[in-house]
Amino acid sequence: MKKCLIFMLLCIFAFITIFPFLWMLLNSFSSESHIFRLPPAFWPDLLGTPNMWDNYRTIFKEFNFDRYSFNSLFIATLCGIGQIFTCSLSGFVFAQMKFRGKNLIFSTLLITLMIPPQVTIIPEYFIVTRLNWLDTYLPLIIPSFLVGSFGTFMFKEYYETIPSSLVDAAIIDGAKPFTMYYRVFIPQSGPQMVTLFIITFMNNWNDLLRPILYLSDERKQTVTMALTQFQSQYTAKWNLLLAGGVLSVLPLLIIFIFLQRFIIQSSVSSGIKG
Repeated sequence: MKKCLIFMLLCIFAFITIFPFLWMLLNSFSSESHIFRLPPAFWPDLLGTPNMWDNYRTIFKEFNFDRYSFNSLFIATLCGIGQIFTCSLSGFVFAQMKFRGKNLIFSTLLITLMIPPQVTIIPEYFIVTRLNWLDTYLPLIIPSFLVGSFGTFMFKEYYETIPSSLVDAAIIDGAKPFTMYYRVFIPQSGPQMVTLFIITFMNNWNDLLRPILYLSDERKQTVTMALTQFQSQYTAKWNLLLAGGVLSVLPLLIIFIFLQRFIIQSSVSSGIKG
């Protein structure tokens, strides 16, 4: 009886969680007038008709949504790669190397996790302006090639679990620190790299603040900026906005579905010492 109750509660919670996305998906096949029909109709009026793909055709032909999607894909992919390289390298340094002030530097790095990006966006904007990076992808990509606090913490915790016998064997073979990093540590950190890539990709794909600040060229705009085209101060094209919302979520779902097993492996292996 207890298991049945827990199962029912989980099903209810799962339905509540998935309902907004289900509603968005179904109404992306609705005409604009049908979405706010009274009494409300759950089934879309265009679904199953020759015009069921009209909303998607419109956002691709009239709003160049394919170009915006490619821009976001390009930025988010490079950001993920940059985070993997710098965070894995800094995690290796903090986990395996000894130097003066290591704990202080690492603690300071972790403190930055509690600082929201809105606090630092103004000085960041002045730096980008001085570097003449406005209206380029550089201010969206380069910061991800700098050390990230969350990724560094994750790699450090994992690298500390790697047996010391592997490190000793590499030292006996004459491996230098960087050789040890990419020959011993990197091959064993696949789940951590995939997990960090997914998180970084998702954060940069969904980012709206920095693209709005730094990009003015319409050809360089991202998916999140493209979605703002479907709404104005007083009106909104809800059928197009919902279709664009479905397409903006789809890449994240595909990446998560195919790579979720690596996230599970990372969660299981993290925090295990010895």
